[in-house]
Amino acid sequence: MKNNKNNNCSLSCKLYEYAKSRIPGGTQLLSKRPEMFLPGLWPAYFSKAKGCECWDLDDRHYYDMTTNGIGACLLGFADSDVSEAVIKRVQDGSMCTLNPPEEVELTDMLCEIHPWASQVRFTRTGGETGAVAVRIARATTKRSIVAVCGYHGWQDWYIAANLGDNDSLDGHLLPGLNPAGVPRELKGTTVTFKYNDKQQFEEIVRKYGDNLAAVIMEPARYKDPESGFLEFVRDKAHQCGALLIFDEITIGWRLVLGGSHLKFGVNPDIAIFAKALGNGHPIGAVIGTKEAMQGAHTSFISSTYWTESVGPAAAIATLNKMKKISVPAHIGNVGHKLMQAWQKTGEKYNLKIETGNCYPALAHFKFCHNQSNELKTLFTQLMLEKGFLAGTVVYPTMAHNEKIISLYEQALDDVFHKTATVVSENRISESLLGPAAHTGFARLTN
Repeated sequence: MKNNKNNNCSLSCKLYEYAKSRIPGGTQLLSKRPEMFLPGLWPAYFSKAKGCECWDLDDRHYYDMTTNGIGACLLGFADSDVSEAVIKRVQDGSMCTLNPPEEVELTDMLCEIHPWASQVRFTRTGGETGAVAVRIARATTKRSIVAVCGYHGWQDWYIAANLGDNDSLDGHLLPGLNPAGVPRELKGTTVTFKYNDKQQFEEIVRKYGDNLAAVIMEPARYKDPESGFLEFVRDKAHQCGALLIFDEITIGWRLVLGGSHLKFGVNPDIAIFAKALGNGHPIGAVIGTKEAMQGAHTSFISSTYWTESVGPAAAIATLNKMKKISVPAHIGNVGHKLMQAWQKTGEKYNLKIETGNCYPALAHFKFCHNQSNELKTLFTQLMLEKGFLAGTVVYPTMAHNEKIISLYEQALDDVFHKTATVVSENRISESLLGPAAHTGFARLTN
């Protein structure tokens, strides 16, 4: 393996090396750490982003064939309609002693899309949206325990699931999420169950039902739930007096206009949104029935920047545009073509990959090899040389068009050919210009 420490480094890499000495962890988001992609070589910072393209600090151009803002920019970076609404709001003033009227309009829009809901509270990030929903549920039910299935952020209420019986346990239920700093007194307040596992969830209800405040879960992640699973969870939760919260932060808007639960015909008591709701601008929403949201009246839930105007203005523009175009159809088509390209090109060069049974809207593949992470890193390295930010996961956007897909397929053909050669010659590690990419946390919804 070559050591790239002494290689010429880009301005982005140099800035990141400095940032790590000033910013704990180097970045604000685990998913954006360069080490998660290509340690030492990944361009950590951007100077400009538009559509599904971006430029780094050296003005080098890339097509984004990864998660496109970690799933936040479903319409594409700097969508013109959203930007126009945001710029107008900024010019007119985005913060005031008075409240933004946009939040009332946005409330009505969300309730129109989700007729089962009648009340809304807003935040500005996904993690705090989950925290607010859980606080409301606990206040409404006057109970403490929360059952979770999926990833729901960084706050104490969630990471408490990883508090074990001794100080050395760093995360057995949700690998990679260290509970350091989470009060051990919260142990037992958050319990987990796996997707489609009725028996495991029923055991939670049997054990904790009298004190179960809420069940919070992703209604879907990569594929549809098994028949009757969501209904089973809903009914069991309601039977013991708990509320059902659907986390639509990632999957929301990708399968249908609104939340994925609309596709399945199962309504929760509360649903949470963020990411794509503002197409890159900070906005989160907790929507719910009047009965479920009662706790919001009694619990202190308040924050200054939940009253700024940019987030709601961006969300209104985003939803108005989504109503006019078929986002799910387009991104589904793009994802389908990418999955076909991975499979076809892998077969062409006898490179064993698996696309799995997943939604094209969250397309991904994996290398079937005992050095799969090294191969993933090599793939990123080779695609980066061709001007693509690429990994084994792609969240398609409205900005991905036929031309860009064609360019990607051309690059993919060459990269898979080289990768297959490296595999056949058993020189995967020595082909890397640096360490293998770090791995993240495991999901309960895989």
